[in-house]
Amino acid sequence: MRRRPSAWLLAACLLLPAIAAAEPITVASKTFTESHVLAEIAAQNLELGGFEVARKQGLGGTMVLWEALLAGEVDVYPEYTGTLAQTILRRPDADPIELAAVLAERDLEIVVELGFNNSYAIAVDRTLAESLGITRISDLADHPDLKLGFSLEFLNRADGWPSLKQHYELPHDVSGLEHALAYRAIASGQLSATDAYTTDGDLQSFDLRLLEDDRQFFPRYDALLLARRDLPAPAKALLAELVGSLDEGRIQSLNAAAGEPGVSPRSVVANYLGRADSGELGSASQILGNTARHLKLTGMALLFACALALPLAIYLSQHPRAAAWAVYLAGLMQTIPSLALLAILVPLLGLGQVPAVLALFLYSLLPIIRNTLAGIQSIDPLLRDVAEGMGLSTVQRLRHVEIPLALPMILAGVKTAAIISIGTATLAAFVGAGGLGEPIVTGLNLNDHGLILQGAIPAALLAIVTEFLFEWLERAILPPHLVATKT
Repeated sequence: MRRRPSAWLLAACLLLPAIAAAEPITVASKTFTESHVLAEIAAQNLELGGFEVARKQGLGGTMVLWEALLAGEVDVYPEYTGTLAQTILRRPDADPIELAAVLAERDLEIVVELGFNNSYAIAVDRTLAESLGITRISDLADHPDLKLGFSLEFLNRADGWPSLKQHYELPHDVSGLEHALAYRAIASGQLSATDAYTTDGDLQSFDLRLLEDDRQFFPRYDALLLARRDLPAPAKALLAELVGSLDEGRIQSLNAAAGEPGVSPRSVVANYLGRADSGELGSASQILGNTARHLKLTGMALLFACALALPLAIYLSQHPRAAAWAVYLAGLMQTIPSLALLAILVPLLGLGQVPAVLALFLYSLLPIIRNTLAGIQSIDPLLRDVAEGMGLSTVQRLRHVEIPLALPMILAGVKTAAIISIGTATLAAFVGAGGLGEPIVTGLNLNDHGLILQGAIPAALLAIVTEFLFEWLERAILPPHLVATKT
């Protein structure tokens, strides 16, 4: 009889790895090609070991990924020693042991150092650099008329432009833009120089020269995988197999391959690891999946907005002063930039569909409230007087007279909210909610117009279909004379 508890304990221990493996491991990346590639290497290595992996590629900048890791929204993502020490932990002089101790306090750890250094650098068009004799960063000080543009993250990093400008005493005024657009801006002559990564695969294709860091400003940026300490031990062991597996030449080749039009980091890494690629971003199933998630986001937001805004607006139609305040507050919400609103909601609600749906819900309120109020308040007062003369109560008057007459305007408001949500929902990709914004953001980061179109075209088609559906709905439920005269 004493053996039975031991047998149960043994069975439980044997089941623990299976239970742990049943929970997907979330692997995320930043918004540039190399981070996509490194995340894919981690993800596919885990999949080869039998783990289920959830990907959040191109999730955001450094601090977005860091906060997501702390919150448990992400389990693993690629990072660099220089970024970790200077930008995240703000301990530029800390040694590896001190950094490990600080990470341990936050239940995080470095699970693997990948073997290469990808430092920041300043890239200039090669022809321009040769014509002006620019070979070092300090040479830029002699050419204050050059147009410099840097990625938005580099403009605000502790080891970015503000410190670089002071260190090299550079006089330039600079502009900010997405890193994925910077090289094309140089190629078109709109920019003279930008920040770059020394292992970037696009350096050769755009014929850029990296300027010598002659005053030794940039630290080392050794690539690593940063993970939560509660990551299953077998998963850590799989990732540990990647120690020192990449050098500068190999990662630059992978980056260049992943930057080719129509090629995804997933397929490049699959070839690198010698496995069949079964997850192309541009596959029909992927497009359908993104479209379904997009519809889910917009549908939920529109449903919640109608459930709140319609009865609220109908009630406020009898209270003009309160109605004016409601329109003002909904309009104020509409003035908040969508990315800023998402940035506010993520620390409160985490990543995923919840902040995306809430943001879309807030943006849907104004057209529904405003149109409902306008429809009811524009009804001829004589009709109200007649209804009152017939002895109808306020509720009866709304139900039988005012709402039916205002229905064309109400439906127009709901239609406007739906179309706005379909367009705005593409930004949900920035908080890991998926949808049609995912291929758009990925295509932008990888300079792949095909991927951008795989998100943009279905989104445009959804808006067109929505327009026709509401036209059909109006003809189905409205009397013919209201359809003909609706505004």
